Amino acid sequence: MTTAPLTVVKCGGNPAVDAAGICADIARLVHEGHSIVLVHGGSGEIRRLAGELGVPQRTLVAPDNVSTRYTDPATLEVVVLALAGSVKPKLVAELARHDVPAVGLTGMDGGMLRARRKSAIRAVVDGRTVLVRDNHSGRLTTVRTELPEALLRLGHVPVISPPAIDEHDRPVNVDADRVAAALAVALGADRLLLLTGAPGVLADVDDPTSLQSTYCIAPAGPPDPSATGGMALKLIAAREALTGGVGTVRIADGRGPAPVSQALAGAGTTVRIAPAEEPVHSSREMEIRA
Repeated sequence: MTTAPLTVVKCGGNPAVDAAGICADIARLVHEGHSIVLVHGGSGEIRRLAGELGVPQRTLVAPDNVSTRYTDPATLEVVVLALAGSVKPKLVAELARHDVPAVGLTGMDGGMLRARRKSAIRAVVDGRTVLVRDNHSGRLTTVRTELPEALLRLGHVPVISPPAIDEHDRPVNVDADRVAAALAVALGADRLLLLTGAPGVLADVDDPTSLQSTYCIAPAGPPDPSATGGMALKLIAAREALTGGVGTVRIADGRGPAPVSQALAGAGTTVRIAPAEEPVHSSREMEIRA
């Protein structure tokens, strides 16, 4: 495919994340010979567009405290419009502004991402666990790499996002962090960088100085309860990437200057899988690296 080490970068959808800065940094690295795939979400743009269109938004919280977006048919349309019609063109244009050829793709293009729609999701509502059956989200089952591999050979940056295509050839929402992990595994990537609106994994979510330089996640089951919301899903995605053979996974800050380069240099939190016989533990780093 390519001779350069491959890095998959996930650009989070948090409005605080500096997408233009990420693209500028990726462009510099590509000009230096790096091979990069950019995966993106768009939570901020999804919320904005849903508000403009009057589509109510709802978050489902599973019994293990992992939260996901509730995707009814109207929200699925918003997701597709926001990711494919707004976020992705801006990223492609920003890379082009730095003389880097990029091609925007969703998981449906060429059947790149296949998923099985979840028939029901367990969610906690008013303290009770209920089954939600009309959610148009899925779990990835297959990744086809022909398109991103061809683009990488041509020196292009693939810019990839949900949705995937389900078993009935219909769009289905999938988590972008887990998409990045699945692509990193299927492409044989050396590194996965999950850039978000936080310095990394924090010991205390209300204390930005409580950065953990290393986070060891259990080989199975939910992350530590201190990891809530989107961070819990990032840790699950990190574990999936490591289990699949990706050498290095970091969760790092996407808000500062040169965020990709900083993460490659070790900034943020390096995620590892704890040996089954050892307790899960994390190390705390008091000084946040820029």
